[in-house]
Amino acid sequence: MRFQIWIPLAVAALLALLGSVFTVREGEGAIVLNLGRVVRTDIGPGLHFKWPLVESKLVFDRRLTVYDSDPERYLTAEKKDISVDFFAIGRIEDLRTFYRSTNGDEQTAVLRLAPIIRDSLRNEINARTLSQVVSGDRAQIVGHQLAAINRGAASLGVRIVDLRIKQIDLPTDSEVIGNVYSRMRAQRQQVASRLRAEGEEQARQIRANADRDQVVIVADAERDAQKLRGEGDAEAARLYAVAANRDPGFFAFQRSLEAYRATFRDGSTVIALDKDDPFLQYMKDDR
Repeated sequence: MRFQIWIPLAVAALLALLGSVFTVREGEGAIVLNLGRVVRTDIGPGLHFKWPLVESKLVFDRRLTVYDSDPERYLTAEKKDISVDFFAIGRIEDLRTFYRSTNGDEQTAVLRLAPIIRDSLRNEINARTLSQVVSGDRAQIVGHQLAAINRGAASLGVRIVDLRIKQIDLPTDSEVIGNVYSRMRAQRQQVASRLRAEGEEQARQIRANADRDQVVIVADAERDAQKLRGEGDAEAARLYAVAANRDPGFFAFQRSLEAYRATFRDGSTVIALDKDDPFLQYMKDDR
């Protein structure tokens, strides 16, 4: 009979012991609630105890977490509409505040954190032009507002360690894309016109240099040719003079043959001369 009494007592004691012990793993934090009221907070990793039945524990992941959000539309300094997709990296800093502000729900924290980030980015993007936002230093855009974001996130017990802009798009339902494409076409056409004008200028210069070089080369060649012809004529005259002095009769005969050959080259030339003309002296039969 006494043994039967100890069995329920032992079971109750075991259940009470199991209900009073809980474990917090590395990277986690816990709070203890006493009838719904926070009595202990920021409990670190290890084995911990609580009063069974009247106390309960809540364990939260305190590692870095990515808080993602839907893309948000902003207006730049020149009133251009853009869509910015971003995400935040943070962790739970104050478990008591996190529980009180979100009831321990991480999704609620994301929904309440997104407007804080959106408003901070809006202040930064509204002060910049479209070119500065798209092609500028995104880390600089985020860095200017990180402190302000953490002031707002402190009310949720969360600390943001980094904020990244994933993508910046031009909304398809706005006129910005058409304006950007028109500006890009105008810029490309301007560059093409400048390059075409530079090419035409270079072509004209090359043609002018080529024409000048042609004139110079032809003039030099003509000068050299005239010089060579003069030297040749002088040498021919000298040879003729030598030949004439050596044998005047044969020289006269040779010159006459050359004259006959040049005159009757085509075979159809007709010349009317007196029979005693000196031109025909070597065609007469003196027998």
